[in-house]
Amino acid sequence: MIGIPRIRRLTGKLGGRVWYVPLAALLFTASFLPGFRSNGTELGGLPARPFDVLAVAAVALQALPLAARRRWPVLCLTLVAIGFSLDQLRGYHTVAGTALPIALMAVGSHLERHRRATALAFTTAYVPLAVALDRTGPGRSVEEFVTFYLALALAWGVGAWYRSVRAAEDERRRRVAEDSRTAERTRIARELHDIVTHHVTAMVVQAEAARYLTAAPDRLDQSLTAVTDTGRRAISDLRHLLDLLDPDHGTEARTPTVGRLLALVEQTRRAGQPVEFTEEGTPAESAGSAELVAYRVVREALTNALKYAHGSPTSVRVHHGEKEISVEVGTDGPGSKAGLVGGSGRGLAGLRERVDVLGGDFSAAGQKDGGFLVRVRIPAGSPA
Repeated sequence: MIGIPRIRRLTGKLGGRVWYVPLAALLFTASFLPGFRSNGTELGGLPARPFDVLAVAAVALQALPLAARRRWPVLCLTLVAIGFSLDQLRGYHTVAGTALPIALMAVGSHLERHRRATALAFTTAYVPLAVALDRTGPGRSVEEFVTFYLALALAWGVGAWYRSVRAAEDERRRRVAEDSRTAERTRIARELHDIVTHHVTAMVVQAEAARYLTAAPDRLDQSLTAVTDTGRRAISDLRHLLDLLDPDHGTEARTPTVGRLLALVEQTRRAGQPVEFTEEGTPAESAGSAELVAYRVVREALTNALKYAHGSPTSVRVHHGEKEISVEVGTDGPGSKAGLVGGSGRGLAGLRERVDVLGGDFSAAGQKDGGFLVRVRIPAGSPA
């Protein structure tokens, strides 16, 4: 069986011809049926006459061009108008005359350029037709021709209205796509900030410390090794981010969040920051993106600790519950308060947005004793 999405794709590729080709065939066939013959549009009051070869031509000119009304709307209207004029002047009054307002709606809906010129040309052509019908017919009132013209103008207006609605919908979709791209660029900027800032800060601190260790070769070697390891982790994290941006590039095995937290704490310790790490509970199997956000909270808080309270005791506590993950990162020392106003504004602010999206709670504030505390609660199992 053919599903509805497949049918929609098929109609989109055909450009709507699946509806207008049968309509054109239906009008062409119905015009020759005994019950519909000479029962179509009658303008000017000319008496009906039997069908002949010209009647077939008039019906064909009116009905068949509808199949191309979207690709060539002006040509379709021109042919239909010629067929309609022949139909009325000869007195056939076929059902195919219904194609004229349909062609007008198509022009109003699909014509992109020269719309006013086309409307003026159609109006100019209608006037001689009305005069010819008035002279050859029994003499109808002018109101009949004016009323018919207004009906045709209404058909044009319906098409123009539909065109404006479609244009507004396209503009709305364009804006949604642009907003999505802007949001994605902002997210990528935050990811890069979180990765680069932490690792580079650690490298700078370790490199500065190495300047004073020339008299202690063993400690100097350890410090330079730490700089090298940090640089490798930065490359690995950046590569992971690029893999997310380009899924076709390939997938790599990812380090579990628990292992990454331990490595992060150890890296910060080697940068000269005393960190006390405590982890309670067992991570849930379906924690979703909660573990990833928890890792980013710890990373950003330790980065701020290295920047603004280097050497001050820092504590990291992570609790894995059945329904949530709790994270607390506290730093002692008066310099910790600088983390409230330091940086580019992407760090803690970006984390707050991530936690809010997952339905959690986020707080980051200075303490009475001069320290700085980041406290986060994230529901486990939150979708990525």
